[in-house]
Amino acid sequence: MIAKPRTEPVPVVPGRTTAPRANHFRGSLGRFATGVAIVTFDGVTKRHGITVNSFTSVSMEPPLVLVSIARTTKAHDELAGRPFTVNILGAEQRQLAMHFAGRPGPEPLWVEGETAPRLSKVLAYFECKPWAAYDGGDHTLYIGEVVDFNYRNGDALAFANSTFTTIPESQLGMEDLL
Repeated sequence: MIAKPRTEPVPVVPGRTTAPRANHFRGSLGRFATGVAIVTFDGVTKRHGITVNSFTSVSMEPPLVLVSIARTTKAHDELAGRPFTVNILGAEQRQLAMHFAGRPGPEPLWVEGETAPRLSKVLAYFECKPWAAYDGGDHTLYIGEVVDFNYRNGDALAFANSTFTTIPESQLGMEDLL
């Protein structure tokens, strides 16, 4: 069940316009480098993909992840209550990120996952069953219980300061340290 958005108005600070403040807030957030992911799922009438950079782990037991989806996203309402996959992109997959961000390119290669569809040759993926959804202002915070996952070696696609960049693969992954 999706929590309802707040109905009370956002307080306005006298003497300040909201647009410059919102732009400055967005610019401040943009200083934090994030990975780039695509959330994929089967909607009522078709398959969807949404490029996101708001993704995080929530819990190891049970394994939970969170994605933040803008309410203005065309497929936002169709994601509610549906299984989904979070596809983490490799550095070479910028065109795929742009495809699902509204700048269509060649049709991507799909893999039929056990729980939800995923994209071929991504850096990592997390197939999820819906766990919960919460109001996040102009976004909905979707939490999924991870039922299947995997990764491959390679550099990660990242986003910082309004541009794509690369996060090089470490020589040792964390799993080698445990």
